[in-house]
Parts: sequence; structure tokens; C-alpha cells
Amino acid sequence: EAMHALGISTTRSLAVVNTGEFIFREEELPGAILTRISKSHIRVGTFEYAASLNDIKVLQELTTYTINRHYPNVENAKELLTSVCKVQAKLIAKWMCVGFIHGVMNTDNMSICGETIDYGPCAFLDEYNPLQVYSYIDHSGRYAYGRQPTVALWNLTRFAETLIPLIHGDNRKAKEKAEEILSHFSEYFSTEWLKNMSLKIGLSHETNKNQIKYIQDLFSLMEKYKADFTNTFRALAEQKRDDSILFQSEEFKEWEKGWRKLIGDQNYYETMLDYNPSIIPRNHLVEEALTDAVENNSIAKVIKLLDALKKPFSSNKQFQEYMKPPTDTEKVKNTFCGT
Repeated sequence: EAMHALGISTTRSLAVVNTGEFIFREEELPGAILTRISKSHIRVGTFEYAASLNDIKVLQELTTYTINRHYPNVENAKELLTSVCKVQAKLIAKWMCVGFIHGVMNTDNMSICGETIDYGPCAFLDEYNPLQVYSYIDHSGRYAYGRQPTVALWNLTRFAETLIPLIHGDNRKAKEKAEEILSHFSEYFSTEWLKNMSLKIGLSHETNKNQIKYIQDLFSLMEKYKADFTNTFRALAEQKRDDSILFQSEEFKEWEKGWRKLIGDQNYYETMLDYNPSIIPRNHLVEEALTDAVENNSIAKVIKLLDALKKPFSSNKQFQEYMKPPTDTEKVKNTFCGT
């Protein structure tokens, strides 16, 4: 629901029903059924399954159905691959711009229609770190924050492989066409990322080497000084500077001088406020709400958190507690599939 309020394409939660049974995850937990709604539940994994049957009729039926349902302007498998590459580039770029880490980006967790699906060990960045991992099962860092575009391309390559028989009758030519389409994914992603990141710091979203440098330099400073991802960008938008190490550093002050010259006299703050949330589902607050529900059979904190998350760009003082980064003792190190 937080992702929906942030304007990011996502499945939605319709209801959660307690089953009265218990399941075993890291510990014994009350079982429940989540009723989820989506444009469809067709994933890359669905196509992998269809392809594994070695029945081209089944694969063609699935492809035709997917095109009719999600991409009515597409005419064939080659165009479908292009369209899916574009929607995934747009989705992952939006994830990156709010500090979202999916946590388990396997092919069965990538929706063909470009919706965020299968929230398990997901999390949002506190301190900026491109290699941040929260998922308890991601021991190698495969799904780290900064590696998500790479994993998306890997998944899309698996998708392309399933479509080879439908792209061209000649296997070699089909692979060449698929590789050519996949080669544009990085460009699609970079364009979307630059557009969104530029708007976050009040710049035109037209490609400009200076803009890219200023964005990259800011991230380098945020990483160096362990700055909070969400609050750093929100502070820029609200024209506020706290006593954090980042904002007090001479390097940031120098960066800010150049940034102000770059943006000139344009009225950029209002736009920045629209692209920089003040409220995200902070990991420690989600954990606190879930723990209260499980241990005390109370969903009061869940409801209160949901209410705050519906207004992610608010500066309302009543939501002040949801804007604070975690203290050292509140920091969440691991998230789980049961989340």
C-alpha cells in the first residue's frame, strides 16, 4: 500500500484473513491468507514453465493471451519482449529512487505487466549503501539495492530465452534479435533513472553530463557519511539542513554551491516535494507493528502505520514519528519471507 501511495506500479492487498492455524518460519507464527489483486499474476516464471513443456502451441497461447491482456498494441513476441523490457526499466528505476529493495528478485517474482509483486524480505534503505542487503536468505548480496537493474536484465534474458521459438523460425536469427532488444535495457533504465533522480533534486530530466555528475557526487557523499536516503532528499526539497555529518561537511557545502548554480532561478522546490517522500515504511516501524500484531493480537499499530503511509509526501506533524530514521538499537538487520 505504501508503494501504491508513492505512485509505483504494484499489486494491492485486498484482505488478510487469520486461518487459526500455525506455520513454521524462523519461529512458530499464526497462519494467514493474503488476498492480493493485480492486473494479472503472469510472471517471467510462467513463461519459463510454459517453455519447459516443449509444446510451442502452449507457449504461443500464453504469449497471445499476455499480449491481448496487457499489451494490445503489440503484434508479436519480439515486440512483447521490447515492451516488457521498457516497463521493467521504468519500475526498477522508480524502486531505486525511493530506496526500495525487493529482496528476492527471482524470475517468478517478476511480473510481465510491470507491477511490483511478491513482497517478502523487502525493505527500504535507511543509510545509503548501494550494496545494502536486508533479506536473510540473500547471503551473496545478489539482490542488493544497487544490483537490482543487473538482476532485472538477467531475468529478462531468461524471458527472452523462452520466446526464441516465437521470435524467428531460424534459431540463430531469433537469438540475434533477442540480444539486440536486451542490449537496450540499460539505456531504458538509465533514462528512467536519470529522469526521476533529476526531478528529485530539482533539475530538468533532459540528459546532461553535469546533472549525472551532481547526482553521482551526492550519492558518494551520502555513502561516505552514512546519510539517511529518504531524509537527505526531503531536506533538500524542504530547504532544511540539520546538524548531520553530511550537511555539516565542507564537501557537501561545496556540492550545494554548484547545485544551486546548476538549478539557477527556476522554481524547483515544489517539484522536489512531489518526488521526495517524507514517509516510507521504515523497517523498524514495520517490524514493530508486525510484532505487536503477532505477540499482542493487536493491529492498532498496523492501522496507524497504514494511515501514515497513505500520505507519503506529507509534512504533517502528526506523522512526525514516521519520518525519523531508526536509532542504533532500532535498526533492522534482516527481513524474512514471512514479513
